[in-house]
Amino acid sequence: MAVQYKDYYEILGISRDASKDEIQRTYRKLARKFHPDLNKEAGSEEKFKEINEAYEVLKDPAKRGKYDQFGSNWQQGDNFQPPPGWQHRSNSSQGQQGPEETFFWSSDGGEYSDFFEALFGGRFHENVQGAQGGRPFSINRRGSDHEAVLRIPLEEAFGGGTKTITMQSTGPGMDGSPSSREKRYDVKIPPGIMSGQKIRLSGQGGKGSGSGGSGDLYLKVEIEPHPRFRLEGHDLYTELAITPWEAALGAQIDVQTLDETVTLKVPAGTQSGQKLRLRAKGMPNPKGRRGDLYVVMKIKVPKKLSKKERQLFEELSKVSSFNPR
Repeated sequence: MAVQYKDYYEILGISRDASKDEIQRTYRKLARKFHPDLNKEAGSEEKFKEINEAYEVLKDPAKRGKYDQFGSNWQQGDNFQPPPGWQHRSNSSQGQQGPEETFFWSSDGGEYSDFFEALFGGRFHENVQGAQGGRPFSINRRGSDHEAVLRIPLEEAFGGGTKTITMQSTGPGMDGSPSSREKRYDVKIPPGIMSGQKIRLSGQGGKGSGSGGSGDLYLKVEIEPHPRFRLEGHDLYTELAITPWEAALGAQIDVQTLDETVTLKVPAGTQSGQKLRLRAKGMPNPKGRRGDLYVVMKIKVPKKLSKKERQLFEELSKVSSFNPR
């Protein structure tokens, strides 16, 4: 039965002579753009599956070579029918001695398009038979690694611990049609983890073929913005509002860090925007040391004054020789 030809190069938006690195970079960019967990627009899930199918073929030289045998003879959307017995090409036609290689695919059920199934069938195997005969065997291929984004609050990045998350994936259901599935993971978060770092869940990626093991799942950490703290490296920054008299006379003020309350000594003559450092009150690093917490002073004045306050400020303005300009 004829099916519609798919131009995998056009799907990824690359040329037919694109390098392996270019294919990988383009795939990662498109996969992030159309991932159903990140893109809720209509058609994004179907586009995501199409991108994955194209990458599944073009990332592997053997698969790409088989696909390229027919790619120049069809256009996107045209009917396609692979010639009978095309899978069984022999090196003997080139006058070479040694083993004969036969490539074929076994279906894993509904993950790919009809075109893919017609041309390949599903999961890759390789049958190698000696010149005098022999028993075929399947290549053991490790499954592909997967990546997802894990967004956590600053407090969890600071303290670490175990976080239970639920992730959705799309796979074939009982009738072969796409079905959404959920899986729970207990993720161990190390204290002091930074945005951009990855947590590896061994064996939770794509399934391998033959006796090849599964790939890994990498969770790329993103730390959510915090209402009070700003993170720079392992240092934290926060603002502290103080009164004009506290700035002028000095004061001792309680400051809340991520894990405790400490007393900050504000020296007399403190200026607005001045930073005071609390040593080792920032984020921990892998060696156990902690960054610093920088407290930025913001001098605030009352918007409304009582009668007494106005009298005192007027008296101060008369006796003070201070000129900030």
